[in-house]
Amino acid sequence: MGSLRKALIVVAMLGAGAGVGSALFALVTPGELQKQAMLKDIPEQDPRRRDEAARTQQLIMATLQESVATQENVAWRKNWMVSGSGRST
Repeated sequence: MGSLRKALIVVAMLGAGAGVGSALFALVTPGELQKQAMLKDIPEQDPRRRDEAARTQQLIMATLQESVATQENVAWRKNWMVSGSGRST
């Protein structure tokens, strides 16, 4: 009789654990869906934000290329390269 009682207690505990697990799963799943919806709102996921970031990157690269091509910068780089190689002008 004692072993039957212990077995019933174990089954009851497992059943309660399964019930708690199911309840937690039911509570967490909507939160997961909400998290996925929030991830869609992240700027990197938004197509408009990606277009804006690409355009900003293009402007930065154009500015850098323009600054590299200016005569002052070209002259400075030539002087730096000449002084770095040990030759004098």
